[in-house]
Amino acid sequence: MAQQELFRLEPKIYTVTSLTAAIHRVLSAQFDDVRVMGEISGYKVWTSGHAYFTLKDNGAQIRCVLFRQVLRYLKFTPGDGMAVVARGAVEVRQERGEYQLIVTSLEPQGAGALQVAFEQLKQKLAAEGLFDAARKRPLPPYPRRIGIVTSPQGAVIQDMLNILGRRFPGLHIRLYPTVVQGEGAVEGIVEGLRYFSTHPWADVVIVGRGGGSLEDLWAFNEEAVARAIAECSVPVISAVGHETDFTIADFVADLRAPTPSAAAELVVKNRADLLAQLAEMLRRIWRAVQLHTSRARSRLQERGVDRAATLARRRVALLWQQLDDLDQKLRQGDPRARLASSRRLLDQLDRRAADRMRALLHDHRLELELLVTRLPESIQRRLEQARQKERLARTRLEALSPLSVLERGYAIVKRSDGRIVREARDAPSGTRLRIRLRSDEFGAVSE
Repeated sequence: MAQQELFRLEPKIYTVTSLTAAIHRVLSAQFDDVRVMGEISGYKVWTSGHAYFTLKDNGAQIRCVLFRQVLRYLKFTPGDGMAVVARGAVEVRQERGEYQLIVTSLEPQGAGALQVAFEQLKQKLAAEGLFDAARKRPLPPYPRRIGIVTSPQGAVIQDMLNILGRRFPGLHIRLYPTVVQGEGAVEGIVEGLRYFSTHPWADVVIVGRGGGSLEDLWAFNEEAVARAIAECSVPVISAVGHETDFTIADFVADLRAPTPSAAAELVVKNRADLLAQLAEMLRRIWRAVQLHTSRARSRLQERGVDRAATLARRRVALLWQQLDDLDQKLRQGDPRARLASSRRLLDQLDRRAADRMRALLHDHRLELELLVTRLPESIQRRLEQARQKERLARTRLEALSPLSVLERGYAIVKRSDGRIVREARDAPSGTRLRIRLRSDEFGAVSE
């Protein structure tokens, strides 16, 4: 009997604290990195910046905590009813005897987090009116100063500079260099837009980059960039990615270009086309002057003949009145004496009428000849004025060309990567250079 009591095991008795601690150790060890799928309910962000919600399905629910340092980097805004996958560790709150999930990452089910964030920001900014066509400004028809916010490296900036230089040589271009993806991209793009907005230099601004994945282009989907575009004091062209890529910046900008190269073509007109239009305008002016001259000559001729005929009719009518008066006097006095007197008066009136008619016709002929003589001089003077305007416009266009600078003996020095050397420090010793002269170029090495 004593031996049986010796081997009998006493049941272990836990305190509430010890049992809860044991459960905590088991759960923490086995569920330190789990993914849980469910629907968000009761989502709320406290003044501390932490978010609390319940993740549930048809059979159960679990409390979740999303600390602010994690919440800050989410690409989307969680909300009630959203189906998500939460990743984190199970933890027991021993003082309450409850377990909860400490969330370290949160992803929407189905569509990715970036796509959800894109749609959420798009709806928000559209509701504020940032996409309205009424707030978009027209581009200046003939910009002379163009600002560009993009990376100074790569083919994008070189393509834009080549196209701008080919379409309209002599433009003033200022680049605000910035990274366009990864850390610091959003801040750099915003600073570039604010620079051109606060410095009244550029007539229009191009902001963009080459193609890439949704993650690569994400800087142009950030709210800060969208608002900087909307607040810019000059028109903005968004040129991000390829033709099939759409970003929030495209919707806010005054004009969306499908590619950076297309932006360079849209922002300026082709100078050769402008010169052809100018020549056509001059031809139309010449035809209009010829037509106007022909019509004016016809009107002057008609005016001279009509005026002479009108004056002649008035003189004849006056003579008829005088004859009527003589006839009445003849009927009242000595017929023979009055007849002789009437004949003398009639002869005088006839001679005076004839002299007056010849004088009037002579005066109108001189007036008409004077007008016809002055008309070609007026036409020639207007044509010369039009030619002077055309020569002045051509001179100004040629003055804007950098080739005119090279004609005076200057040269353009570039490094092998295409960057222009403006100072000695831009070309350290041993740097390979290309020197552009008026008609050709040659290579060199800096010492």
